[in-house]
Amino acid sequence: MAYIVALTGGIGSGKSTVADAFSRLGTTIVDADVIARQVVEPGTSALLAIVQHFGNGVLLPEGSLNRSALRQRIFSHPDEKTWLNRLLHPLIQQETQNQLAKAKSPYVLWVIPLLVENGLQDRADRVLVIDVDCETQLTRTIARDNISRQQALNILSAQVSREQRLAIADDVIDNSGTAQEIGPSVAALHQRYLELAKSATRQD
Repeated sequence: MAYIVALTGGIGSGKSTVADAFSRLGTTIVDADVIARQVVEPGTSALLAIVQHFGNGVLLPEGSLNRSALRQRIFSHPDEKTWLNRLLHPLIQQETQNQLAKAKSPYVLWVIPLLVENGLQDRADRVLVIDVDCETQLTRTIARDNISRQQALNILSAQVSREQRLAIADDVIDNSGTAQEIGPSVAALHQRYLELAKSATRQD
């Protein structure tokens, strides 16, 4: 299996922007959020189970999952959230392992927002944290998702703190500026990860 670099960060930190920059350099990206959407696409057994459990109210008119409606259903019902996690987490984990195993680049970037929350940092060879201050997170999230400041604060408070995330970081990219400004940091880390992957292969 390829050398695994886990990329994580809080909501609004710009994880996708950084991952896209690595992708342009030829790195294979395995994105937990993308996989989470794939396992509940129309026609999957997971979506059928969700509809049987929650009813047709969690579907959009064209038959795909209404994520907003589902979030509202489980937000104040811990038992329902537990049920959903038990259904989806094994499927997400299995597909993640499949994609990691198929990676062709010397190292693979595993984009996983809830790395620390789910205690998965030991499954990666290295951890890259995308860091911005909390106010920047709020501003970006409100603008991107068209939600209120209170809703953004609720999401932020449900995640681990900035300090907890930085505590497990091997590398950090400050993404408080523009997308163009992260280019040199990404390029330098890309070279570093290529070297680490090559070293790990020699040791194997």
